[in-house]
Amino acid sequence: MSTATLSGVCPECETDLTVPALVQGETFSCPECMLTLRVEGIEDGQLRLSMVEVQLRDWGQ
Repeated sequence: MSTATLSGVCPECETDLTVPALVQGETFSCPECMLTLRVEGIEDGQLRLSMVEVQLRDWGQ
């Protein structure tokens, strides 16, 4: 039994990524730069990825 995988490229560090099957809207971390990525679309086994902006809380300090 084979497990389906998808390919993509991190938009930040340009690392080639191979990940288990994901669906549009799912997030995961790049193993190289640790950036959180969101799956924007999937075409022919290729992921279209975008960076998820991390919003830091302003604690008023």
